[in-house]
Amino acid sequence: MRQQKIMSMIGGLVLAAGALLTAHPVAAQAPYDTPPPEFTSDWHDPVTAAPPVARPGTRSCEVTLAEARFRDFTPYKGSYAPPKECGTRWNKVVLRLEGAVKGRQYDRLGYLTVGGVEIFRTSTPQPSPDGISWSVEKDVTRYRDTLSRPQSVEMLIGNVVNETYTGVFDVRVTLTFYTAQGQVRPAANTPDRVIPLVSPSLTTPRNTERVLAEVYATGSGGGCEEYWYLTVPDAAPYSCKATDGPYREVRISVDGQLAGIAAPFPTVWTGGWSNPFLWYVTPGPRAFDIQPIVYDLTPFAGLLNDGRAHRVEVSVAGVPAGQAGWSTPTNLLLWQDEGSSVVTGSLDRHEATAPRNSSVYMAGSEHRLDTEGAHALTVAGHLNTSHGRVDTTVTRTLGHTSVHRWSEGENPDALTARWTDDETVTVGRTSTRTHRTYAMDGETTVGPDNRLRTVLALGDRADTVVVRSGTRLSWSHLDNSYTGDATYTTGVPRDQRHAVGTTAERYRLHGSGGCYDRTLRTAQGTVTEDRLRC
Repeated sequence: MRQQKIMSMIGGLVLAAGALLTAHPVAAQAPYDTPPPEFTSDWHDPVTAAPPVARPGTRSCEVTLAEARFRDFTPYKGSYAPPKECGTRWNKVVLRLEGAVKGRQYDRLGYLTVGGVEIFRTSTPQPSPDGISWSVEKDVTRYRDTLSRPQSVEMLIGNVVNETYTGVFDVRVTLTFYTAQGQVRPAANTPDRVIPLVSPSLTTPRNTERVLAEVYATGSGGGCEEYWYLTVPDAAPYSCKATDGPYREVRISVDGQLAGIAAPFPTVWTGGWSNPFLWYVTPGPRAFDIQPIVYDLTPFAGLLNDGRAHRVEVSVAGVPAGQAGWSTPTNLLLWQDEGSSVVTGSLDRHEATAPRNSSVYMAGSEHRLDTEGAHALTVAGHLNTSHGRVDTTVTRTLGHTSVHRWSEGENPDALTARWTDDETVTVGRTSTRTHRTYAMDGETTVGPDNRLRTVLALGDRADTVVVRSGTRLSWSHLDNSYTGDATYTTGVPRDQRHAVGTTAERYRLHGSGGCYDRTLRTAQGTVTEDRLRC
């Protein structure tokens, strides 16, 4: 946030694609009755308020995917085979990472691929001198096609270990398969094929009737794109520059034609906003749960089904030309029509507004940058399937507003920002409408006594409703909110920082499927409240 940044130092990894994640709380530890007056050399293991992956009560089998100690950029390589004792009729497959680290270390990015398909992407917590352990769970049932046969395995948490940064990541990853027994049916609606986009060239099976792309778009690598939301145009006096300011938009194209747009999630890693004491126990939303952007490309399926290779490419608008810092690994998820060898169709409609990106800089004793961005895209197509003609329309509308304020020496340094990403997918008479909102409001200051204070609020919200012929079939409301306030002395050895900090996370998920509501509060690394309301 200022020239002596302690922003996260995630290594510049080029990562492959992944899938939907759900972070899982670690086993509960007994909190202290009274928090210590300041951070000590140890603190509570990392924990998140997000719900655990629901597990069926059927017979299960466990397979170890990877077990390694990551101290450099050498990937773990192994092999995988599905468990014979659980067959192939799975109701659910759950991935679980268990990790431990102690000493001193920055936050790092990690990935895990099976058969070249990345099924997991995560970042790491920063350790205490005495050591921490943490875990993350993820539902990977959608990779049934990949997991149904023997595959190669590769995993990497790129790391640097030397006389200063001593933390080695000791990691074990397992898959647990839950069988479909009795009245329990195998998981429905999983893709028939999962194809990693290792090059822009893609050839799909000619009977494809649904196409989704999932893109893990992360700004990382230790440079300014790691905190892209704070960048400013070249004319403004700030340490992180971007020609067009902080607006970013993740785009996917088919044969050079825009096929999907999305707002990237403003992830704050566990060293972010110059203050690791905000994240030692409670990570920011999605920091351990790096979710992909999902695009529905079904309107382009008729074009893709012609038997030829097509170019599918992902880009991030707003990144200065020639500048690295973003990785956009991609998977294509394909559903096939069992009743047809060839599914024909066409793209019937393509409408896009002109992208809007305006950053206005105002000089003064307090520098200020006001940014507004927007874009909208509608695509529609039809397919002639064995079960009749199917029309699909996808509309996505993006919005961004932010106010960045800073003074001489970038002290104080403050940002208030909001991103919206609205999407409607209509298939026949059924529409799924999703309204996403991401929010960030924070300020870092350094006092005359070199006490650095960061106050920050983050929000990850989504409302989804499914409607058929005017009748609501299902709905959900997600609100994951984080607040933190931490202070420490800069420019001194670790044991002289005299850090204090409080954090709170509340994860609320309500809807036609039920209710989940959990609150976590911490002070000086101690969990002071862990409450379930539903």
